[in-house]
Amino acid sequence: MAALQQSPVAFQAKSPPSARLSSTMLPHRAVRLSFSATFPSLNLSGKTSKPKRRGGTAAGATMVDSAAESYASALAEVAESNKTLDQTFEDVEKLVQIFSYPKVYDFFVDPTIDTDQKAKLIDDISKSSNLQPHTTNFLNILVDSKRIEIFNEMAKEFEVVYNKLTETELAVVTSVVKLESQHLAQIAKGVQRLTGAKNVRIKTAIDPSLVAGFTIRYGSSGSKLIDMSVKKQLAEIATQLDFSDLSLAV
Repeated sequence: MAALQQSPVAFQAKSPPSARLSSTMLPHRAVRLSFSATFPSLNLSGKTSKPKRRGGTAAGATMVDSAAESYASALAEVAESNKTLDQTFEDVEKLVQIFSYPKVYDFFVDPTIDTDQKAKLIDDISKSSNLQPHTTNFLNILVDSKRIEIFNEMAKEFEVVYNKLTETELAVVTSVVKLESQHLAQIAKGVQRLTGAKNVRIKTAIDPSLVAGFTIRYGSSGSKLIDMSVKKQLAEIATQLDFSDLSLAV
């Protein structure tokens, strides 16, 4: 299974971006956490489960997506109004990594844990990750409204909104081994030529099943695919060498 990672490589148009977008393509710093030291309010025991998507039915999933989109749009609107859209995007990326820890996610969605305890943990996270005040307030709103369980969906929707507002094309490059920065930069330039986007942001994923080469997925919800993998070439060769109708004499 491919492991998705955020790549620090991105490409901007030659024309100078506006002041609001000046930091759009800066490399994203990795967030390294130690829960015992960094988040003193996180007091947990026993086993925890992986984050689960709420809303098991199709209707439930639609409701979750709709709510996530509304919250994401609201956060983007606040960020735009105070000219901190890029910084807010970085805040959300930090929180996505923090919420990827099942213990953190389970702590927030547990209805038996007092809201005040969750507020203390939000305060710990905010200080440790240097979040902006409106991002911290946004987390508290999700907790108070009992919608914190949709944070992961909200983060995905926020990325979509952010990309639209900054005219950024997201491309996911999947390869067998980690590609060099110069190769990713060339891919970013190619995607920009194809899409006409002002900015291109690259995410990378590792998938050994490709054998060699790489794939590039971009467009709305990753709808477009450029497949330069050996896996595809082998599949095409296998199709051309179809021996299913061949009878061998014995």
